[in-house]
Amino acid sequence: MQAILAVTLPFFALVLCGYLAASRGVLAESAIPGLNGFVLFFALPCLLFRFGMNTPVLELLNPAMLGLYVGVALLLVVLTIRLTRSSRVDLKNAAFGALVAAFPNTGFMGVPLLVALLGPSAAGPVICTVLADLFVTSSLCVAIASSQDAGPGRGGAALAQALRGALSNPLPWSIALGILASATGLHPLGPLATVIRMLADAASPVALFTIGAVLWRSGQHAQQRTPLALYLPVALIKLILHPALALGLGLLGRRLGLPLSEFQLLVLGLAAALPSASNVSLLAERYGADNGRVARIIMASTVLAFVSFSTLAWLLIRPAAAQ
Repeated sequence: MQAILAVTLPFFALVLCGYLAASRGVLAESAIPGLNGFVLFFALPCLLFRFGMNTPVLELLNPAMLGLYVGVALLLVVLTIRLTRSSRVDLKNAAFGALVAAFPNTGFMGVPLLVALLGPSAAGPVICTVLADLFVTSSLCVAIASSQDAGPGRGGAALAQALRGALSNPLPWSIALGILASATGLHPLGPLATVIRMLADAASPVALFTIGAVLWRSGQHAQQRTPLALYLPVALIKLILHPALALGLGLLGRRLGLPLSEFQLLVLGLAAALPSASNVSLLAERYGADNGRVARIIMASTVLAFVSFSTLAWLLIRPAAAQ
């Protein structure tokens, strides 16, 4: 366990540093969007490009991993909406609750954390989950949420708009460029390679710091107080049910002949155990959902994940290392 905590503790400590810096005024609130923009448009794309460039194409676009992960995400979205929709939670807010339950923070936290825990070979499976969440999970949940305002028969238009939003995100394009570089063997050289390396090296610490700052900002802009019963169950769905479904269905799939290695299943299970993606609160705010509830789900999942993720990593990695 000590070896696991030696990796996970610094990651969560940087998130706490970002939260404290924003809450104490060391980091001005007006600077948080700029910090988020640096990570999203510069540092993280370079990190994903570098991993993509150095990973075989079939590991980045593995059909078995993509199929399993998307299937788990869709099942989780349906279950979360059915379990949480009520007179106090309409369809739009149930859909955004489902999104934070099914969309782990693989971009800002998962890629560097899982590579630190498991080595560079974990990059391929994690990038698979990033692509699945950006194009399938987020687009579906945003389309469901938008359909409430769009009216009957407008679900297709809402889905098309959500997909256009996913395509405007720089992360899939950086992954695509990495896949192209991996397939062709054409890698950046000279000063360009140095710039990419420097930005990629900055991605992990700045992204983690930004998560904390964004969490504080989201709480400050919450529209109303959210009862514990409306957000804690969704955080537990994210941290417990999501990895349980990924590991359980993955084991079942392997028994039925799904070409999925133990290592790939390990990575997918740990990716599913990550806390909710912090940028979902910004989406909720943009689409007029209860961003206070979403922010509290993300905050609860991030705080609790230090224990739940570290424990699951210890339980899964210890037997794997012994083999």
